[in-house]
Amino acid sequence: MSDVKMLGLRELKKRETRQEISDQATRLFIERGFEVTTIAEIAEAARVAKKTVTNYFARKEDLAFDHHEEFVATLAGIVAARPPGESALAALERAFLEAAERQDAMLGFTRGGFARMIVQSPTLVARLRELMEQREEALGRVLAAETGDQGAVPRAVAAQLAVPYRILLQQIMELTLEGVDNARIAEIVTASGREVFALMEPSLGSYAVR
Repeated sequence: MSDVKMLGLRELKKRETRQEISDQATRLFIERGFEVTTIAEIAEAARVAKKTVTNYFARKEDLAFDHHEEFVATLAGIVAARPPGESALAALERAFLEAAERQDAMLGFTRGGFARMIVQSPTLVARLRELMEQREEALGRVLAAETGDQGAVPRAVAAQLAVPYRILLQQIMELTLEGVDNARIAEIVTASGREVFALMEPSLGSYAVR
């Protein structure tokens, strides 16, 4: 077997191990609660050493939010990849509506008690808030780079542009906890999203048009 193929198989095994650890951790968090579940219990469930868990996940919270890097980069990525002639606001609205239609987990769509697991854990609630702040900061950096403005305006705009995603994520989680199915939630937040983004159009519709 070639070295390249061996490296590929090794990387695949690492991804599989990481996913198994995260899946087992999430299952235990949902069943028992985040705060009381230990790393040792997660390691046992995933059939790995305790050190393996901490090697893959530096923070216990990241076992629940295992795609946190992707989440943080979401809004900045949408704006950076928008086509010519589209504003940052229009790009984020388009992406939100598309994500709602496919019931994207990055938007807040969950199953199997995940939303309840979060709201019942002060640690996870705090971590989610931290991730949303990081997402906003990443968006601000993209806007600053594009506009050449290193002052307060790009950061202020980023804070406003991130609001629909933050508020509607909360709405999705609330509806999930009420037992509303994802198809109906998608309908509700699509309507909410259109309304919220329309209200922002007069003030931000012409900002950062590519």
